[in-house]
Amino acid sequence: MANSTSKRRIFLRETAAAAGLLMLPSLSRGITASERVKPLHPVPKQGPPLRFAVVGMNHGHIYGQTDAIIRGGGQLVSCYAQEKDLLDAFTRRHPSVKIASGEQEILEDPSIQLVLSSIIPAERAPLGIRVMEHGKDYMADKPGITSLAQLTQVKKVRKATGRIYSIMYGERFENGATVKAGELVRAGAIGKVIQTIGLGPHRMNVRSRPPWFFDKQYYGGILCDIASHQFDQFLFFTSSTQAQIVASQVGNTHFSQYPQFEDFGDVMARGNHGMGYIRVDWFTPDGLKSWGDGRLTILGTDGFIELRKNIDPGGRPGGNHLFLTDRKETRHFDCQDQDLPYGRQLVRDIFDRTETAMTQDHCFLATELALKAQRLAQKVSL
Repeated sequence: MANSTSKRRIFLRETAAAAGLLMLPSLSRGITASERVKPLHPVPKQGPPLRFAVVGMNHGHIYGQTDAIIRGGGQLVSCYAQEKDLLDAFTRRHPSVKIASGEQEILEDPSIQLVLSSIIPAERAPLGIRVMEHGKDYMADKPGITSLAQLTQVKKVRKATGRIYSIMYGERFENGATVKAGELVRAGAIGKVIQTIGLGPHRMNVRSRPPWFFDKQYYGGILCDIASHQFDQFLFFTSSTQAQIVASQVGNTHFSQYPQFEDFGDVMARGNHGMGYIRVDWFTPDGLKSWGDGRLTILGTDGFIELRKNIDPGGRPGGNHLFLTDRKETRHFDCQDQDLPYGRQLVRDIFDRTETAMTQDHCFLATELALKAQRLAQKVSL
């Protein structure tokens, strides 16, 4: 009991100081207090910038991927896409970038150390293999791999080349509330984590979607695609290094005009340090002022954390809302200004050949779980 009390005192002191909350009277009210996170931003190491390029930009996530590396100390050198409209939009955002004549020009440029891509999902792993075989590191948008056969080949090439194959799990890396939740969990805020519940609803926006979006051979299925975020968070917050799929199901319950599309999926998973439930769908209604009410609940032995990543239906502005309930009170953290270290860490990993942004084992296990859940899923219809 004394040891538990001591750990709690350490947690309260460290997390309050980190969030700029120490000695504020709002923390003693016993009801929901709301404070804005003001973290310390580490100063990047001085040195030459990491030179990187973009190949393929079929999903808008490429802008977040690019911004993360630029924030982390990278220099965007060149880009290429087969689709002129996508290339034009990207170069309007980054007018100084060189437009390469093709993929090969980028692969054969010895000065380029990292390649980013949000090409059509089924093409991301083959591209990543070519990138690694040319001695460069790679960061793919999720899903970074769309079949177990691709995963086997990617692992083989990564081992042979020693390169980094990173997947941008943006719902954790680029969401301030999720990053803050990681800090709180590691500090012992809710005790031992027992389970995560990850919900990933999305808005359909049919008219804005390209044909490949509706065909599973290109996007891999709803659990392979959207739920890769939730598998990453399940492993991260439970600290699981091994896991299995207990049950999964998928269905196309509403969009019969697209027979190869899936609009709903859910999964039960069990890891060696915790359990997880995942639900993803394409049913965000137009009345919500966000593309999706993404949620994560982290259950611990001494409390729980709930994240409302994109919107607070209760009326607080913006996204990145974190609610922490422990044995004494409920608190709200506004995490809009939370430091997002993934890009900075990945840049350092490339220079130092370390794994601080994400271990390769974690990256591949999150993908493997998503692929196995997709393969094992029962098909449902309503």
